Amino acid sequence: MARKTVYNKIFNEEDWEKVNPKNKQLFEEWKTYLISVGKSEGTIKQYYNDLRILAIFLLKHCNNKFIVDLNKRDIIAFQGYCLNQWGHSSNRVRRLRACLSSLSNYIENILDDLYPDFRNIVGKIEAPDKKLVRKKTVLTDEQVEHVLKTLVDSKQYQKACAFALAANSGARLSELLRFKVHYFNEENLIANAYYKTPEKIRIKGRGRDGYEKYKYVLKSGFQEYLDLWLKERERLGINNKELFVTRRNGEWIPAQQSTLQSWANQFSKILGEPFYFHSLRHYLTTKLRAHNIPDKIIKEFFGWESIDMIEVYDDNEAEDDFTKYFTEDGIKKVENNDLSNL
Repeated sequence: MARKTVYNKIFNEEDWEKVNPKNKQLFEEWKTYLISVGKSEGTIKQYYNDLRILAIFLLKHCNNKFIVDLNKRDIIAFQGYCLNQWGHSSNRVRRLRACLSSLSNYIENILDDLYPDFRNIVGKIEAPDKKLVRKKTVLTDEQVEHVLKTLVDSKQYQKACAFALAANSGARLSELLRFKVHYFNEENLIANAYYKTPEKIRIKGRGRDGYEKYKYVLKSGFQEYLDLWLKERERLGINNKELFVTRRNGEWIPAQQSTLQSWANQFSKILGEPFYFHSLRHYLTTKLRAHNIPDKIIKEFFGWESIDMIEVYDDNEAEDDFTKYFTEDGIKKVENNDLSNL
């Protein structure tokens, strides 16, 4: 099965109706502020959902206290209740704390005329230790090839194309849906090694629309699966500009995130372990590093602001590369590669 996150069903409309109106008003004002400073829709939704959980706790355990009046003991009680009663992970609690801290900064810095004595006290309370709650799926070349072969053998060419695209671009699930058929022609093929999209694609990032960046796709490892899917599209009479589609009421329409999530479930069954598209982002970063692609090239390939992100996504252990540099004759000089050597 695909990797899943367990959410406790804490919020309900009946309790929400009883929540302190001053807290509701504060949430709405902060939401408007977040929109005005360009926070993404997803971030705002996450913050709002987290605050509703806090509001329900205050309703039931702190006499419906106004958030501005919270003290350290209230925050400690909330933190403990999340861990011990709701069964939240330490990472989930840390996220709730971060949300409350961000709201507190807004009250202190923006609403200082209304609450001049308010101070953000969240940081004065120790957070629970951050713990790994999910095992990361680290894919090998053999596993990637196994999935692709299984899909092709069963003539599931569209799924094979999506898997290969993710494995050779590092694109997130939502970004995969934005690729168009015309992106993959000779005009957009650079040095016969990689495709560069002719237009920028919206990616995850700051702002309601996120950042927009060009995306790159390695030809080797992707082209054969693209060709199979394009041939199948022609056979089925699919004329959509989007690369990935789904059929609804007899009509081909652009694939949705739910479409790719259902494919991820199938990939998990083929692999015999949880699959999520982000694991292929790790896979490609690790592969590029292992092939001695310079960090500045990897940074540009993924559109990262800092090369520090490479360390986050590279699953190689340093010792794995020792034999590339150390031999019986001493230290070996290793030349950097470029994308055409992959």
